[in-house]
Amino acid sequence: MIFAHDTEESLVAAVELVNSAEEPDTLTETAQLAAFFGKHGYTGVHTGDADELAAVRALRAPLRRMFTSDRDTTTRLVNETLARHRAVPQLVRHGDVDYHIHAVPPEAPFPVRVAVETAMALIDLIRTDELNRLSICADSACEGIVLDLSRNRSRRYCSTACGNRNAVAAYRARKK
Repeated sequence: MIFAHDTEESLVAAVELVNSAEEPDTLTETAQLAAFFGKHGYTGVHTGDADELAAVRALRAPLRRMFTSDRDTTTRLVNETLARHRAVPQLVRHGDVDYHIHAVPPEAPFPVRVAVETAMALIDLIRTDELNRLSICADSACEGIVLDLSRNRSRRYCSTACGNRNAVAAYRARKK
């Protein structure tokens, strides 16, 4: 683990959310939103209705901008997000999860929690000058975000599908 568990978990969830906008869009139904909520261990209010789905979908572009901007711009965007939602970081422990940071109360809307938790996670990347852990997929036909948490910084593709597609293409090119 390179960063604290809550930092890594927030980044993984946010990257999945941003990448859900890539074709085919994988966040179009409230059932998909409920699966995302459960998969990433979010807590607090989750209405699961169409309005919440629309609000979470609307986060994808601003989060993508945070992930793809230079350090100073990302810092400004993080600060704006935290100020807009009046984030007050506190250490909490619940369920099987040891102490970690929550910056909004449990009754905050789910989209607010996603935005603030992502901003809080980005603080760690900014402070350690590790924003280069976020990049665009090396597949020329893909614009997905890559989160590289490997020790040797070798991850180039946003998904196994992109990696396999490029490996097959390289193999076929060598065989010609």
